[in-house]
Amino acid sequence: MTMPFAAAVVSGSILLGTSLLYATLGELVGERAGIVNLGLEGIMLIGAATGFAATFVTGNPYLGIAVAALAGIAANMIFAYIVIGRGANQLAAGLTLMFLGFGASALIGKPYAGAIINGLPQYGGFDTLVWLGAPLAAMLWWLLFRTRWGLALRAVGEDPAAAFAAGKSPSALQYQALAIAGFLGAIGGAHLSVAYALSWDEGMTAGRGFIAIALVIFAKWNPLWAVAGALVFGGADALQLQFQARGADLSPFIMNMIPYLLTLAVLLAWGWNRRSAAPAALGRNFFGVE
Repeated sequence: MTMPFAAAVVSGSILLGTSLLYATLGELVGERAGIVNLGLEGIMLIGAATGFAATFVTGNPYLGIAVAALAGIAANMIFAYIVIGRGANQLAAGLTLMFLGFGASALIGKPYAGAIINGLPQYGGFDTLVWLGAPLAAMLWWLLFRTRWGLALRAVGEDPAAAFAAGKSPSALQYQALAIAGFLGAIGGAHLSVAYALSWDEGMTAGRGFIAIALVIFAKWNPLWAVAGALVFGGADALQLQFQARGADLSPFIMNMIPYLLTLAVLLAWGWNRRSAAPAALGRNFFGVE
């Protein structure tokens, strides 16, 4: 492996891992509150489409990221109301949100197909969102494990009935967690269109939302481990891209499978101890009267 090749893989892993990191951190916060959202892929697509559209219209990539974040919150609040307010099944509601994201992003992005934008400016070879990724993970770790709010949120994820008996509002905390999840998930999607590809393509997240959900398991619901996981998965993606760019004598279909095969390997390797790491009430709705 030559130095230029290794440098390209490392650089690519950081760049491609950034969108995964933001999405993973968002999903992690939601799951810490006991909500699993299979619609993360849809949130990322909505963020990618709205972020690109807003950047194209305004010429300001930072405004594009802000619009994407707000769109992600709005979309995830629909999911939150269905799950928390109406008590719907989390898995079914998440899949519905995913398909909503596919349709909404296609509708929003259609007028901008083929357009090119000037994306986020780079500093030292990377854009602002890349530089903010690790500090954000550290901040979320501190919020979750060193603040009263984080303790209350984790308590809801472990036993919402006990948290309610202690005077906490499980629904309020879950709404807050899902607002953060929508915010970060959409930024993860917007990073792909506004900082990486600088264009819009329907379905451009290509399953990264599901990889991010697997990364939460890989990270054992710890924001700091999510950084390492994002780099590993981003590196797998960057590796197959570098092999393809150098004309490696391997089927491009096999190389495209590498990140997803790694996802399956993580689920197999880490699934056995899921119960000891996952929030105890993950995926279960709370029906107490508040």
